[in-house]
Amino acid sequence: MPAPTPFGVMPDGTAVDLYTLTAGALRCGVIPFGGSLQSLWVPDRTGKPVDILLGFDALEPYRTHGKSLGALVGRFANRIGGARFSLNGADYPLVANDHGVNHLHGGGLGFNRRIWRVDAASDSALTLSLFSPDGEEGYPGDLLVRVAYTLEETGLTIDYRAVCSRDTVCNLTNHAYFNLSGHGSGPVLDQTIQLFADRYTPTDPLSIPTGELAPVDGTPMDLRRPTPIGARIDEDFPQLVQAGGYDHNWAVNGEAGALRPAARAFSPATGIAMDVLSTLPGVQFYTGNYLAGCPAGKGGAAYGRRWGFCLETQFFPDSPNCAQFPSCVLKAGETFAHTTVFRFGAE
Repeated sequence: MPAPTPFGVMPDGTAVDLYTLTAGALRCGVIPFGGSLQSLWVPDRTGKPVDILLGFDALEPYRTHGKSLGALVGRFANRIGGARFSLNGADYPLVANDHGVNHLHGGGLGFNRRIWRVDAASDSALTLSLFSPDGEEGYPGDLLVRVAYTLEETGLTIDYRAVCSRDTVCNLTNHAYFNLSGHGSGPVLDQTIQLFADRYTPTDPLSIPTGELAPVDGTPMDLRRPTPIGARIDEDFPQLVQAGGYDHNWAVNGEAGALRPAARAFSPATGIAMDVLSTLPGVQFYTGNYLAGCPAGKGGAAYGRRWGFCLETQFFPDSPNCAQFPSCVLKAGETFAHTTVFRFGAE
């Protein structure tokens, strides 16, 4: 593969490089800081390449902006209510980095802020690993994580693997912000979204699930047919009002563990379509409601509110505290093994 190119230097002097993967007309940039996807070039309906990922041209804003653009997230993606959980009769308090009371995206030093080790690199694939010691951010067990990015002519596959020395909870995702009209093209409200989910998990005002699995029928959360993102986002529906738009977990139809459709998005402007498939039980659809104030993006793009959307495949938020949700417990010696695929086409 082409040699990685310098991307920036950490305060301790650690150099961070940019790795570029290619497959057919697709091209993807990855940096080891946060294991972050920095760019993803996909051909539009005319064959012109379009970078559909929000990101930055240098390391510093990745370190300081706090929005996790393109980053790998863990040990537990999304939120854990009360910043604590119980497992095997023991109580585990976690870092309360969300509103001072809840735990978000693995804590103050989540995987999105760590330098991942490059284990293998080729023209079209990159394997990264990270070690999280027992007690880090409050979690039990020594956890070893490996994530493989594989680019093919049809799309990008992310394979997640993790093993732990003790029983623990584990929930890994990628926090990419997509804009299928181009990363600097403006709000995504005219792009369509389809979620293959009959139910979602309503939340309290701090975005912690209530424990209910509610049907989407008759609500703006019903996105089972292709719907413009902006069609109902500002309706006077309590769940949307308190979150400033969509920022919820949907329970993906079908059996968790099997690779199945989770979502489909489309840009009328470019004709780019993206299908998301996953083995995980849920997907968080987030519409960039709090992107305002983000540093300037690639090429000086002025990223603002709702300039990108996320489709974070995951275990349900607060599942360590909700026995009725799919279990996120990773037992000692067993392997967390999940896959998410982003497939692309043009229409």
